Amino acid sequence: MDAVFAVKFLGALFAIMNPFINLPVFLSLTSDNTVQQQRAMAAKILLYSTVMCVVIAVAGTKIIGFFGVSIDAFRVAGGLVLLGIAFAMLNGKPIATHQGDRDGLDPDAIAFYPMTFPMIVGPGTIATLVIYSAQVHGSEQMLGFASVLAAVLLCVYVVLFFASAFGKLLSARMRVIVTRLMGMVLAAIAVEMVFAGTKVLLPGLG
Repeated sequence: MDAVFAVKFLGALFAIMNPFINLPVFLSLTSDNTVQQQRAMAAKILLYSTVMCVVIAVAGTKIIGFFGVSIDAFRVAGGLVLLGIAFAMLNGKPIATHQGDRDGLDPDAIAFYPMTFPMIVGPGTIATLVIYSAQVHGSEQMLGFASVLAAVLLCVYVVLFFASAFGKLLSARMRVIVTRLMGMVLAAIAVEMVFAGTKVLLPGLG
């Protein structure tokens, strides 16, 4: 396994899919549900998120190629999207691109909208998956990519499965600290993405 690639991918993906950030939303949307119903919804969210992430990872580069967009141009654009999300996290503001309309929701549909999309698999997650899947070369990086994706999805599932217990343990101050920390990590990774893409698009700057 390519450890360097895996660590970078893990930092970016966990920061953007951070289940502890989405936990308060999940709890508010399922406040009238029993623990068993919450856990059943967590399983649905895992299924929907896994399917979406796999499809994006496999077909993402082909889709942007169909529109005539190079991976380096997408890397710059995706980096800027992630940077905007990171700034929102650092400033304690809601992430607009990862928010859904929570009014008038069908309880059976909540698992997909807004929890899976756009809360967990939103524009930032899509950009991260496309950018890092395009960097996969060889079996070691493929194993690293798959392992990190599976680990983050499993983490999301575990946190939502035990949402009622985590909700009691994770104070508002702890959520703020985690959000700020993940925002800083994401900002650093986003800057690196923008710089790497810009060097290819504008080689004179290198």
